[in-house]
Amino acid sequence: MPDKPRYIIAIDQGTTSSRAIVFGHDGNIVSTGQKEHEQIFPHAGWVEHDPMEIWTNVREVVGLALSKANLTRHDIAAVGITNQRETAVVWDRNTGEPVYNAIVWQDTRTQPIVNQLAENGGLDRFKDTVGLPLATYFSGTKIKWILDNVEGARERAEAGDLMFGNTDSWIVWNLTGGTDGGVHITDVTNASRTLFMNLETLAWDEDILKEFGVPKSMMPQIRSSSEVYGTVAGSQLLRETPVAGILGDQQAATFGQAAFAQGDAKNTYGTGCFLIFNTGEEIVRSENGLITTVAYQLGDAKPVYALEGSIAVTGSLIQWLRDNLGMINSAPEIEDLARQVEDNGGVYIVPAFSGLFAPYWRADARGAIVGLTRYVNKNHIARAALEATAFQTREVLDAVNADSGVPLSELRVDGGMVANDALMQFQADILGVDVVRPKVIETTALGAAYAAGLAVGFWNDTDELGQNWDEGKRWTPQMEQSERERQMRLWKKAVTKTFDWVDDDVQ
Repeated sequence: MPDKPRYIIAIDQGTTSSRAIVFGHDGNIVSTGQKEHEQIFPHAGWVEHDPMEIWTNVREVVGLALSKANLTRHDIAAVGITNQRETAVVWDRNTGEPVYNAIVWQDTRTQPIVNQLAENGGLDRFKDTVGLPLATYFSGTKIKWILDNVEGARERAEAGDLMFGNTDSWIVWNLTGGTDGGVHITDVTNASRTLFMNLETLAWDEDILKEFGVPKSMMPQIRSSSEVYGTVAGSQLLRETPVAGILGDQQAATFGQAAFAQGDAKNTYGTGCFLIFNTGEEIVRSENGLITTVAYQLGDAKPVYALEGSIAVTGSLIQWLRDNLGMINSAPEIEDLARQVEDNGGVYIVPAFSGLFAPYWRADARGAIVGLTRYVNKNHIARAALEATAFQTREVLDAVNADSGVPLSELRVDGGMVANDALMQFQADILGVDVVRPKVIETTALGAAYAAGLAVGFWNDTDELGQNWDEGKRWTPQMEQSERERQMRLWKKAVTKTFDWVDDDVQ
């Protein structure tokens, strides 16, 4: 047995897959296990996952990551968790069985609940308290939907038999014993995505819970992002290993990017796109369509806050071209197609599949491809699909600059799409600032590993973590300012074409 564990393992429970990644002290990846789970679409606008499939996959990927590196639990100092935020699981505390599939953050079925709650006070009714507008995106409306629509669920919840959690809580509860003493907790970053946590007190707001009709007994205990919550239970491969860090995926990526200082920012390009701007210990209320969220809290220290711009559809637009239209066979092919043309041929794609998130918050929007002529071919469509991600990011960054009053000088990026050079160059061009990719682009898992490692003394402090960050590649703007302005003008025009699509006859 080694004298001292030399590694941290992070469980990254994402929207399309679950992964386990082992990291060394230098922040580099030692091994990875990954497994996709089914995307369930029962109706237009509905997106679900099977929580039992996710839990099974998590155990499998932990085994894969350990076996690939020939490691055992004795080599692992702690487990960190990061997860798809806002994806709601409700389960029975006595049986461990979910009462319904997990309702995914992209799901829009709860729009009638949003409309009903907004009748008295509008969409920003609770924003001063929780930092969020009323939207289908957040967990709160999903819990209410399950209690209102699953037979017997409300009665069981009021009897104290049901538990709620985003997927972090579901994983931790199962890891630490499930029905046999599992720990029912979440961290401040995940709690800040429910519509129920008071940003100042970091506690559940009982008045808002009552407005939603959600019993407080369902809610997990809110803890910091970096402390020992419990140990892995039973006969699992990681038994007795401390579970010591939880960060929602975008906050985890920010942490993994070492964006610890006020004014630091990162953008993660995944299924959706999420730009987080660190505002330090100050709660900044957005005037420009951003949300206020908790970036992280380390143990007993004060919480660090952030502004966030959330974009619903970026990488999933490429998946749509692959799976729904059959235009490509694999996601990387999109770059090959896009490179075969000089520009987008006048085509703009606004992927408002679930409405528009930041900075518009238009639930009535639906996707549009505009500017089509006979000249346009699939290469132009491919290029427009990539550019949609960059345009949406520019709009969010404009909002961040307006709210913070401090223009960003460079943007740190991560996530699967940053391997795409054509996209990253266009991103730098349309922003007019440098775009920087770190050497380790798996920053989401790395952030969770860092949070867990800090809690058990594997790393000493955030200064040490900052020294691990290394620049991998930098893209510098090459576009003329006049062309940048022309492109943004046309993009904004395209966005307006998606508004007011949903009405009584169209969902």
